[in-house]
Amino acid sequence: MTTTHTTAPAARSEHGRVVLEGRNLVKEYPVGARSGILRRQATMRAVDDVSLELVRGRVTALVGQSGSGKSTLGRMLARLIPATAGQLLLDGQEVPTTGGARHREYVGDVQLTLQDPFSSLNPLRRIAYTLGRAVRIHQDVRGDASVHERCVQLLERVGLTPAERYLDRFPHELSGGERQRVSFARALAAGPKVLIADEPVSMLDVTIRKEMLDLIDTLRRDEHLAVLYITHDLGSARRYSDEVMVMHRGRVVESGESHAVIDDPQDEYTRRLLAAAPDPAARLR
Repeated sequence: MTTTHTTAPAARSEHGRVVLEGRNLVKEYPVGARSGILRRQATMRAVDDVSLELVRGRVTALVGQSGSGKSTLGRMLARLIPATAGQLLLDGQEVPTTGGARHREYVGDVQLTLQDPFSSLNPLRRIAYTLGRAVRIHQDVRGDASVHERCVQLLERVGLTPAERYLDRFPHELSGGERQRVSFARALAAGPKVLIADEPVSMLDVTIRKEMLDLIDTLRRDEHLAVLYITHDLGSARRYSDEVMVMHRGRVVESGESHAVIDDPQDEYTRRLLAAAPDPAARLR
């Protein structure tokens, strides 16, 4: 059973419309060997009947311990893995499960940045190639000069200045924070409506985590993005998100406005997460 903290309709309407909606999403994985006369195979539900709405200009934090299903849900929303059941709707229109123009449009509109940016950047390609390819694919920009100009704009947008310093570098020549900023720049090249940030600061030094979270907040505000912030850090969830969804064993056990969920948790699992965190409400004040 999900505990839901009531959100006033007036407050919801001030923050824009629903961009991405998931309805009754399920993800099952086969486990063990097939058995019995009909050769049935047991399954494990990594995501179990989860529904959510991502709203333009708002940040929704998806919180839970490792193995709770939050990253699996993020990958389902980004269409990196297929859902076993349920629906995805972008701007109110159901997204087809197969390829085609609508699917390609969805991939550009919903962008995912990963916990480890090094794993998502080609180590054999310079940053200019990585960003330039995204610009050519998603923005239909032609001409080396035009592509270069757009790449410079993207790097400046995420705080990598002067941009010319970074375009000729390889990923291993950048710090973890710089690589994560490049990942955000590549996501912005698609002109997305939704940004899914999967544990974007967990592998970064403590000293630069706040800078990265401030960047996400700036992009959310200036680009009018709907953001899903996947994290286990309750302190940053309270400060940087508008809403919080708490996942446990594949299900959402509590959801609502961030301050209500974290300051007055109703579910026992949420209370255990808070008890295990070192003063989450005060860490990022």
